Amino acid sequence: MAEKLKEGLLLGMGNPLLDISATVDEDFLKKYDLKANDAILADEKHKTLYDELIEQYRADFIAGGSTQNSMRVAQWFLEKPKVASLMGCVGNDKYAKILEDKARADGLKVHYQYTDKEPTGTCAVLITGRERSLCANLAAANCFSTSHIHVPENKELIDAAEFIYISGFFLTVSPETILEVAAHALDKNKMFLMNLSAPFLSELFKKPMRAALPYVDVLFGNETEAETFATVNELGTKDIKEIALEIVKLEKINDKRKRIVILTQGHGPVILAKDNTITEFPVDQIPEEKVVDTNGAGDAFVGGFLSQLIQEKSLETCIKCGIWAAAQIIQRSGCTYEGKPDFTP
Repeated sequence: MAEKLKEGLLLGMGNPLLDISATVDEDFLKKYDLKANDAILADEKHKTLYDELIEQYRADFIAGGSTQNSMRVAQWFLEKPKVASLMGCVGNDKYAKILEDKARADGLKVHYQYTDKEPTGTCAVLITGRERSLCANLAAANCFSTSHIHVPENKELIDAAEFIYISGFFLTVSPETILEVAAHALDKNKMFLMNLSAPFLSELFKKPMRAALPYVDVLFGNETEAETFATVNELGTKDIKEIALEIVKLEKINDKRKRIVILTQGHGPVILAKDNTITEFPVDQIPEEKVVDTNGAGDAFVGGFLSQLIQEKSLETCIKCGIWAAAQIIQRSGCTYEGKPDFTP
């Protein structure tokens, strides 16, 4: 069925980052005051880190950023190119060219906004044994503006999309864009999906998150993000299933479909809250020695889910595909994959 899907059916909006991944030693981490299994935002002392990785280590380049990862994974399942598209902001530099080439090679239709104010966002993925240290410099990704969605060719892309997915991280960049696109989805009865993405977003960006939530048809998150959301928004429970049901009940503008909430729990079952009912989906346990990198698991889950949703498959199939995708990605370094997916519902 995937070959019949039209170009641009699925639109993602988020922060495109070029992942620069390399195996380094402890001395390299110490040089840049980094810790294994940590994730931080870059500051002044990390400026030379990225070029050093490229010039002195055998660095791999991956088209990264949460939304872009999910769109790439969706494309992996669909196989037909350009069904998924992406908007986000990059710089006018060599990293943007690498990022765009990598994304297009993965089948994505990219409509980046370009800025001269900042360099393309990058994320250093520093591998020491089985541990990862992430150092992200959002840079140009922070410069996305609503003017980009008013450019005729980009407006056409939004008009063509029937499913629109936005990561919570985009709340830190352009909440105005999120609301404008959400209003479009409401007006045209399109499926609008978002992700809680990180606990700090519920804490520090509560207002724009709550402004967007009434438009959301499907909300993704993990147990930690959900617990933080529940605390910040005083839902009155710490039980993950009750939280999911409470989020379903929050205000929703489009009454043509009820909200669905999907929460992942690492090794634990995936929670689906729909119609005041909880359904749990078990997760296959991957032997610990096969787990390489869990960083992209959530992005991969969403990508697998979306690949089936846009083909009008059942929610059960969508979730099972998400679980399968996450299991594949955690057995590799970075949000990467190879070969053809052999997922069977």
